[in-house]
Formats: sequence, structure tokens, C-alpha cells
Amino acid sequence: MDGQVVVVIGGTAGLGRSAVRMCVASGARVVAVGRSQQGCDDLQKSLGDAVETVVGDARNPAVAQQAIETAMSKFGQFNALYHVAGGSGRDFGDGPLAEITDEGWQQTIDWNITSVFYSNRAAIQQFLKQETAGAILNMTSVLAWSPAPEHFASHAYATSKAAIIGLTRAAAAKYAKHNIRINAIAPALVETSMAERALSDANIMTYVRTKQPLDGGRPASVEDLDAAVRFLLSDESRFVTGQVVTVDGGWSISDGQVR
Repeated sequence: MDGQVVVVIGGTAGLGRSAVRMCVASGARVVAVGRSQQGCDDLQKSLGDAVETVVGDARNPAVAQQAIETAMSKFGQFNALYHVAGGSGRDFGDGPLAEITDEGWQQTIDWNITSVFYSNRAAIQQFLKQETAGAILNMTSVLAWSPAPEHFASHAYATSKAAIIGLTRAAAAKYAKHNIRINAIAPALVETSMAERALSDANIMTYVRTKQPLDGGRPASVEDLDAAVRFLLSDESRFVTGQVVTVDGGWSISDGQVR
């Protein structure tokens, strides 16, 4: 990734922070967007001049545009976007369809798909303006097509993650002639703060050991996604677009045993 400039939306914690570190280690320079000033300051301090940060909420349409403008002004170019920001809407009322509150639905949709729309639109507009190739990578989830009704029945979340795949593939088809590649990456359960509910529940973890059985049936670490992210953002994947790369420890091909 030598010489590339990457914008990471949601780049100051968890999967996004790991990706930022990987990009820098691979020779890229990064603009990372995070909601916390402290998180942005910590990242900047740890990685130095290779990283510029922007404090903002991905649900604000101006934030992605600001991050891209920062990439242009700070590093002189913009080559790739990785959208990681999003999360569970359980605290707002997401859950099984019959139980989802209006707020739970709207908050989850805004967080997980509206924010992706804003960042992807801004990236496409900039790539077209500068008349260059570019890469976009979106974070989806195996729950978009491989549900787990006993322990992971968050239907607004699953809907939003499925919508990301639809947007990714439709946009990839439209902009392939401009050499703009758009792909998605789909993890299963990963050790992040968003997964705290599952990680602290013995019954769920027993299920996970049979649902994503690779390497002893463990949750993924944030670093487990980094190699796939590097491939999809870099020129190594120059002939790949409209694809969903699954990094799930076997989740989507395993039964999973519910007590």
C-alpha cells in the first residue's frame, strides 16, 4: 500500500483502529474518523505523521466529506475508503421483528446504512471529480444472510447489514467502468466492545464454539480481518469488485448447536 492515502470511517477503535495500524505498517497514510476526541488524540499520538484524525459522527453527511478534504489537503491525494463505523442498536430497541421499537429501527438503520451511504457517496464523487481509480470497502456482517435466531436476533441490524451488500454490489456495477472498485467484508463474532453482550454470556459462547469452529471455536480478533482488508484496499485486488469477502471462522457454513 506504499503511497496510498486511505480514509477510515470509524478508525479509532476496534476493527477500524487495527486497520489503520495495518495500513500505516503497509506504507499508507491514513485519515481516521472517530467520535471521540480522546480516541483521535490517542491514535495520532501512537502513529504520528502518517495519520491525521477527524472528530465526527459518521451519521452526519458532512463528516465523510471533511475526512476526504483532509486527505487531499494533508496528503495531497485520496485513493481508498474503508467504512467500519456502525454497531448494535439493542440499547435503542433493536431485537426480533415483533419487538423492535421505532427508535431501535431508526437508530440502527441510520448508524449502519445511512452512514455508509454518506461516506460512499462522498468517495464516489471525489473519485469521479479527480478522474482516478479508487477503492471502497464496506463493513457488513454474516448476519446479513446467515442468521442465528436464538442468540443474535437483532433484525434491524441484519437488515442494515444486508442493505450494505445491496448498495455495494449495485454501486460496484455502476462505477466499474471508471475503475472504481467497491467491495464488502463480512465478519462473524469479533472481540470488540460491541460484542460485550455475547462475549460475557456462557451460553452464547458455547454456541459460538460450534458456529465458528476454526482455531478452537474462538471469537475473531480484530487483527484477523487485517489481511483481507489490506488485499481489498490495495492494488492486489485490482480485478476484484462487487464482492463480499467473508472472514467468519466458519460461521456461515456451520450449524451451531443451541442447548
